[in-house]
Amino acid sequence: MKRVVVTGIGAITPIGNTIASYLESLQQGRSGAAPITLFDVAKFKTQFACEVKGFDVKKHIDRKEARRMDRFTQLAMVAVDEAFEDAGLDVEQLNLDRAGVIWGSGIGGLGTLESDVLNFANGDGTPRYSPFMVPKMISDIAPGLISIKYGFRGVNYATVSACASASHAISNAVDNIRLGRADVIITGGSEAVITYSGIAGFNAMKALSTRNDDPQTASRPFDLDRDGFVMGEGSGALILEEYEHAKKRGAKIYAEVAGCGATADAHHITAPHPEGLGAKNVMQLALADAKMNPEDISYVNVHGTSTPLGDIAETKAIQHVFGEHAYDLNISSTKSMTGHLLGAAGAVEALAGILAITHNFIPPTINHFTDDPALDPKLNFTFNTAQERKVNAVLSNTFGFGGHNSSVIFKRFEV
Repeated sequence: MKRVVVTGIGAITPIGNTIASYLESLQQGRSGAAPITLFDVAKFKTQFACEVKGFDVKKHIDRKEARRMDRFTQLAMVAVDEAFEDAGLDVEQLNLDRAGVIWGSGIGGLGTLESDVLNFANGDGTPRYSPFMVPKMISDIAPGLISIKYGFRGVNYATVSACASASHAISNAVDNIRLGRADVIITGGSEAVITYSGIAGFNAMKALSTRNDDPQTASRPFDLDRDGFVMGEGSGALILEEYEHAKKRGAKIYAEVAGCGATADAHHITAPHPEGLGAKNVMQLALADAKMNPEDISYVNVHGTSTPLGDIAETKAIQHVFGEHAYDLNISSTKSMTGHLLGAAGAVEALAGILAITHNFIPPTINHFTDDPALDPKLNFTFNTAQERKVNAVLSNTFGFGGHNSSVIFKRFEV
């Protein structure tokens, strides 16, 4: 079976608009949460989020083109630009029929849909919708526009599985390369739903933290006083490449994608299985796919959204899968810093795992104040401060509404 390696990475996140700034924030344990600036939040229960800061799309994309893109696509294009340049790819040297794009977004262009509907509702009743509403809104427009920009004529589609979307995109890209269908695939995910309906909808579900008096510490995975997740936005991009193809062109290699798994809880539309059954199964499948033992994993980047039920179920699953080795693992939730990027989470968190391997550190779970007696105190959740450690392999979990579970394992590359 062909080997798959990571040769380029790019990010635009609430804690850094480049890979370098994202890495620095992960190492320093910075929170990206702050009062919402994208719209008037006066009537909302939650008035803060993890927005991308200082993003001027005109510095990256032609103004006319940018107007034809929803924010989630703009963020995708910028992250991919960084990853493509980082990989040192030359389209003139690629077989473009074997170069593809698989991209994840849980919701797509919610802001575009919302804006056009509100314009119609507040107008004179004449349906003057933008001719770009549909192509701006649909989730698959991001991979479509990425392929158009770079001329990639191979596999091209979007994965939509709520918060597991980007992780599923990465897994599908891996499978396509392993099976010999592609040499290079741009993959990852993007999301931008810090909007009226995005915040209101999750508020109605009582899923979001309402800690308006202290936004920076609101995302508290594994803390006794956690009260819901903090909405985030952003994009993470990876260039995945067949190893021999990367070797032939002398590409630098960040890590190897060792294994992937996908399961369903088959339990509830939003709540996890209380014993973490789907999470157990998906981690075991990823380990089996990678032909690795639990003891080979150094670090688990958990889904860890800061919800009362989810954090406990995932922890139970980790202890079941890893047994005694669970106490030798580092565990952390980078959502404590970035917030929850929904469909982009799997990509941005995969990048955290890759950076952990390349820089030998564990990103922290910040905002820990009070131990939860329901969680084993002997587990190392990497609370509040990053830890130095040689990281040989990372397992990254992402779970989505509907019971979708995905795990991807990245390992230190060795010839």
